[in-house]
Amino acid sequence: MRSWEPALIPGLLQTPEYARSVITSGPTFITPERVDQLIEVRQERQRRIEAGGTHFTAIIWEPAVTALSDDLGIRTGQWLRLLDTGQRQNVTVQLLPASASKIAGMSGPFVAFSFGVEPNVEAVAVRNVANTSVVEAPADLALYSNVFDQLRSAAMSPQESAGRIRQLLSDAEQPTKEAP
Repeated sequence: MRSWEPALIPGLLQTPEYARSVITSGPTFITPERVDQLIEVRQERQRRIEAGGTHFTAIIWEPAVTALSDDLGIRTGQWLRLLDTGQRQNVTVQLLPASASKIAGMSGPFVAFSFGVEPNVEAVAVRNVANTSVVEAPADLALYSNVFDQLRSAAMSPQESAGRIRQLLSDAEQPTKEAP
C-alpha cells in the first residue's frame, strides 16, 4: 500500500486525537458516536498494519506535518506516532519538502494498492471532499504509479524525514522567546 497525502496525516498513521480533530473540522456535523466509530475503524486498520503483514509507504507533504494542529499536545503526539510507526519494518514514512511544490499529481491524495506478490499497482483510491473513487484502468494505474515514484524520488529519505520530525519535537520543547 502506497499513500500520498498533501494536506493531512494518512489515516493509518493518525493518533485518535488527531483523527478526532480532522473528522470534526469538516463542513458537516457528525455525531459524537459516528466520530468514535470512524476513529475505531482507523485504529482497526492501524492494528492490521502493526501486525506486519502489509507494507505501507506514506509520503506526506512537509506542511501537513509542520502545521497539523494548533494544539501542542495533538502535534507532539502525532509526531511521536509518525516516528514510532516509521521505525517498523513494514512501514516507510517520507516527507516531501515544502520546497517541492511543482510535481505533477501532487494536488490530491491517493492510496495505491498492490494485492499480490508483485509490486504492481492494481487499484488506486482517490479521495476528495465528497467521496472516494476507485481507479482500475491500466493506463490510469500506470500514471498513478509513475506519480508516486516521482514523489518518492523527490521526498526526503526515511532517515531524513525522521530527523525533520525530531527537529519539530525539539523546537516545540523550546520555550518561545518574547519580543522585546
